[in-house]
Amino acid sequence: MKIELLNPYIIKILISLRKEDSISSISKRIGLSYGWTNKWINELIKEGILKEKWRGVVLQKDKESYKSILKFIKDNLKNINFYYSVLKLFGIEYCFTKTDAVYIWTEGRYNIGRYKEYYPIFIKIKKVDYPVFLAYCKKLGLKINSNKGVFYNVEVLDSFEFVKKNDFLVESLDNTIGFMQDNIYNFEPALEMINEIYHKKLKVKYKEVNYL
Repeated sequence: MKIELLNPYIIKILISLRKEDSISSISKRIGLSYGWTNKWINELIKEGILKEKWRGVVLQKDKESYKSILKFIKDNLKNINFYYSVLKLFGIEYCFTKTDAVYIWTEGRYNIGRYKEYYPIFIKIKKVDYPVFLAYCKKLGLKINSNKGVFYNVEVLDSFEFVKKNDFLVESLDNTIGFMQDNIYNFEPALEMINEIYHKKLKVKYKEVNYL
């Protein structure tokens, strides 16, 4: 594959691709205009990674160039940030919950119980979307419900509500506050941050009093 084709758009398309897909669906998932998506899809067709099919394309997953790019993605991009950012390319309904909701609502100021060797990412996935989610995780080598490293800790539900915060889909602030209050010993400092950021009137006082 020509090196000039290995760009962020091609990488996003190849991550987002399903076995059989349409250009309009890919365009929506990767957040790129139909025209530009079509341009890069045509380049992938020329490379033999995709094959045209009526109103769509079919992935040629045994093509060596596709295997090489997928290996590059797994070897070089699969870090903590990748686990967070890649979800939006799956085209499924999900939201961050529990510790991750706290992390998002405190604007990255509070994180607890996680480190590089053990980093669960707490998400909710709709039951109808779970098989698609599993397929993407298998394709990209992303771990689910593991006990070491970075992995998704998944709660599968028929339905749930979420809001958008700083480009993340996340449980509401009120639900997140409820989670923190139920686990007060871990999240009392975070509740005080919530008070400061959103001017909530929560009864919490964690900071040490300065008597000087």
